[in-house]
Amino acid sequence: MKKLVLLGALALSVLSMQAFAEEKPLKIGIEAAYPPFASKAPDGSIVGFDYDIGNALCEEMKVKCTWVEQEFDGLIPALKVRKIDAILSSMSITDDRKKSVDFTNRYYLTPARLVMKDSVAVSDSLVELKDKKIGVQRGSIHDRFAKEVLAPKGATIVPYSTQNEIYLDVAAGRLDGTVADATLLEDGFLKTDAGKGYAFVGPAFTDAKYFGDGIGIAVRKGDKANLDRINAAIAAIRANGKYKEIEKKYFNFDIYGADAK
Repeated sequence: MKKLVLLGALALSVLSMQAFAEEKPLKIGIEAAYPPFASKAPDGSIVGFDYDIGNALCEEMKVKCTWVEQEFDGLIPALKVRKIDAILSSMSITDDRKKSVDFTNRYYLTPARLVMKDSVAVSDSLVELKDKKIGVQRGSIHDRFAKEVLAPKGATIVPYSTQNEIYLDVAAGRLDGTVADATLLEDGFLKTDAGKGYAFVGPAFTDAKYFGDGIGIAVRKGDKANLDRINAAIAAIRANGKYKEIEKKYFNFDIYGADAK
């Protein structure tokens, strides 16, 4: 009888542990310095497209989200050491990053653009960038692109921790311009008072070598459980209208992009 009681207690303990594991919140890493995708409201809360999409995905998966703020270049290291379970911070799906993390299907796709004074003309050859100082966010795909494509044209590439710091130095005249996601630049700089007198210049950059297959959510290598359930949730919110509802809060165009996977 004592053995049966003991076995029963052990079984209950195992079930309790399983229930606890299932209730564990999903820790999502985000950099809240990338409007309109993620930024801080006056009360200190996180707001933006990425944040709303993440919460919608967690609601669809019926799991609690815990948001963990981190500078962008520290997100993949944090994922690897299990400080976070996923990265939802406008991270482009690239072959280079795929060596370190696994990506979900994309949840949006936009080109990269250069922003400089609206009086500056930049041709497709980019020769006009000679001797120009271009700010990029350290660790981003735009950092690599600028160093490998713009620097050979004679541009000086200056890395920063955040895009907001770049905007300040562009507006102050310490930089000639910046290259980043087009939507980010439009909402975060060009539509602001600081962005008056600046405009998109030169071509749109879409080379998959640098900009990959769109923006996805990163999980640890081999974490198929989270990868599959997040992919299912992305498909679900696109099918049930929740994605469109969030999209309309921030954009007046289809940010998901054409040729969807």
